[in-house]
Parts: sequence; structure tokens; C-alpha cells
Amino acid sequence: MKRITSTTLLMLTVLAGYLLFSSVYTVSEVEQVIITQFGKPVGEPVTEAGLKLKLPFIQEVNAIDKRVLEWDGNPSDMPTKDKLYISVDLFARWRITDPLQYFLRLRDERSAQSRLDDILGSETRNAVAKHELIEIIRTTRDRVPLRDVLLSGGERILDTSAWVAIQKGRKQVEREIFMAAADKVRVFGIELLDIRFKRINYNESVRPKIYDRMISERRQIAERFLSEGNGEAARIRGDRVRDLNKIQSEAYRQVEEIRGLADAKATEIYARAYNQSPESVAFYEFTRSLQAYQAVIGQNTTLVLSTDSELFKYLKGITPEGPEAAETAKVVLP
Repeated sequence: MKRITSTTLLMLTVLAGYLLFSSVYTVSEVEQVIITQFGKPVGEPVTEAGLKLKLPFIQEVNAIDKRVLEWDGNPSDMPTKDKLYISVDLFARWRITDPLQYFLRLRDERSAQSRLDDILGSETRNAVAKHELIEIIRTTRDRVPLRDVLLSGGERILDTSAWVAIQKGRKQVEREIFMAAADKVRVFGIELLDIRFKRINYNESVRPKIYDRMISERRQIAERFLSEGNGEAARIRGDRVRDLNKIQSEAYRQVEEIRGLADAKATEIYARAYNQSPESVAFYEFTRSLQAYQAVIGQNTTLVLSTDSELFKYLKGITPEGPEAAETAKVVLP
């Protein structure tokens, strides 16, 4: 009898322990709980951490994460307003703010990620299709023009007439996607916290053409700079030649002026030296005649002079020394 009683008490204790274990559950600080009875939610969501009670067997605990969750979309190709196909990679951050609505509409995180794929992908396509490529690439709409510093020291702003005007910029486009998607995901008990472009790239099919066009534009700019450089170099060389000719002409003028002044000074000195007496004048005439002889008479030279010539009077009575000298200088009298 005691044995039957002990067995019964043991079974009742095990049953009571199992019932107690099935009635108790814990809620972590990073989760919130929905209690369901026969698959339907009962009561309010449990959002505070701690030890909680439920009905055993008929009620189930459904844990829902309340941390900030990540959504990372797959890159997808989409056209811009200027008909350029680009590959857009997007990411977002979200959290569950209404666990009951979330559980009724989506049940689990996999379904939420799938619904975010649809909503964010659709809104991204709409936003990209409404804007030019430059609007999506540029972070802001503020752009500072490039400046080309010339050799003369001035500045010249490069031609900006071909630039596409930016009205919004990438941040504003991201904001538009965020505002449109946030309203649509709110009905699922989800709060969209942020959305960003992770990567924007050209589509593989058009990327070679885009790169070729970019290379062509860079080459045109390089050719323009090269032609401007050649023109500047030609101008500098022309200025150099002009300045050199000017310097040489001024130097030649100064040399001639100095030479003329020197000749005038020398003539003045000679005049003062040889005009002191008749003997000095005669000596001067004699030395000048000898200089004239040296300049005029050379080898195989024939002079035709009159007897009353000033140049001939010093040659009277001069006899050449030797037969060779006689043949070298011949004086023919008229």
C-alpha cells in the first residue's frame, strides 16, 4: 500500500512540476512576446523582460526581436530618367514597433524581409526613374567649379555650360525613398529607421560605352589644354625673340654712340696734339701718309700717281732695295 502511495505521489509531483514548467516562460531584454492560444493571439504583447506565466499546453510563446534589424537588398538594374541603366545596391535599418500587428500580418522575420524587398525595391525604382543619373550620384547639389591657373598668374573658370543642373542630390533622393517606403511598411508594425545607397554602378552591358565616352571627353579636355599650352609657348617664344632683338638693337645703338664719342674725342686729342706747331703738322701729315701707304700698297700693286700728288711727294727719291722689291711696288708716272 505504501508503495502504491509513494508511486502516486511521485507521479503527481512530476505532473505538477511539468505543469509548472509549461506555465512559466522568460522574456529577454532584446525581445518581445506574443502569446497565442490555438494559433490566435491573446492578450497584449509582453514587452517587459522577466519571468512570466501562461496557460500550459494550450498557449504558446512567440518571441519577436525588438532590436534594430538589418535589411540588405540585392543589386538590381534599373533605368534613370536619362535612359542610363545602372545597378543599385541598397541597405536599410528597421525595427518592430507593433508586435501584434507584425505577428498578424507577417508572423516571422523571413516574411518581413521579403515584404521589405518588394516595397523598398519598388520605391527605389520609382525614385531612380524620376531623376537624372547625376542627381543620384552626387551627394549634394553644391558643386565648386574647377579652376585653371594660367602661366600669367590669373585664374580662369572652366566652361560649366555643359554641366547638368543638380536640383536635389543623392541625399534628397534617399529621403524620398525613405518617406515613401516608411508609410507602406508602417501597416505591418514596422518602423523604417534609415535607408542608404550602398553602391551605384553602371550596368554591365553599357559600362564599356560609358567608359569610352568618359575617355573621349577626357581626351578632348587634354587636347584643349595641350593646344592652349602650345599657343602660350609660341607667345612666350615670340616675346623672347622680340625682347632679344630690342635688347640687341639698343645695345648696338649704345655701342655706336660710344664709338662716335670716342672717335670725336680721339680726333680732338689728335687735333690739339698736331696743331701746336708747323713741325707737328708736317709730322702728322707724314705719319698719315705712311699709314695710307701701308693700307694701299701691297704685293703686286701698281699705283698711277701725278707728280703733284700729296701721296707721291714722300715716294720721291725712294729706291727699292733689290730686284724683288722693285717688281713688287711699281710707280707709274704720268
